[in-house]
Amino acid sequence: MNEIHPTAIIGDRVILGKGNRILPYTIILGPTEIGDDNIIGPHVVIGSPGQDTRNKYYDSSNSFIKIGNRNIIREFTAIQKPCYEEITYVGNDVFLMQSVHIPHDAQLGDKVVITPMCVLAGITKILDGANLGMGATINQYCIIGQYSIVATGAAVMKNVKPFSRYIPGKEISVNDYAIKKYGFDEYVEEIQRYILKGVFPKSDKIGQIVEIFQKNHILSKRDLY
Repeated sequence: MNEIHPTAIIGDRVILGKGNRILPYTIILGPTEIGDDNIIGPHVVIGSPGQDTRNKYYDSSNSFIKIGNRNIIREFTAIQKPCYEEITYVGNDVFLMQSVHIPHDAQLGDKVVITPMCVLAGITKILDGANLGMGATINQYCIIGQYSIVATGAAVMKNVKPFSRYIPGKEISVNDYAIKKYGFDEYVEEIQRYILKGVFPKSDKIGQIVEIFQKNHILSKRDLY
């Protein structure tokens, strides 16, 4: 059973799982599929057309958004429909704080944290466990690697490696906080070698993470910090 505030608007072709809380004045337009145990609102808008300057009036009636389970989507956040790809996607256990902009064709992995006032441009990918500091802006097509962190107020124009810290004006460094938080302590030396020296990881676990990032990095045609 879902808890839906009477002021919320749930449009046609919206599929809700169970245990969701839809808070006051939230709007969800279809086609959108939302999983279980999410907290959404107040004043969240999900399902508005993407803001694309090349095609401002495109037909978004069949453009699809999928949101997973156990996410928190706080007030004044917007999640917009895709323009070019099949889906705008938010994974599981994601925390979107106040006034976050999730644009057309964005894809967010699991356990992503995006703090207040962050703005993503279209066709960006924020991979598992990544964290965006307050007010960060992410340029089109950029890939933010798994378990990395982007500094408060940063303007990101290139891709960010997994497990790294991006702070404008400084060399890329290791995100020790995420290594401890997500239980990668035994791999710290190979993570350090990968980030600081470009040495591909030896273990399967870290190697698979880097391979996923590398595939997205190549497809994005963006440079790398």
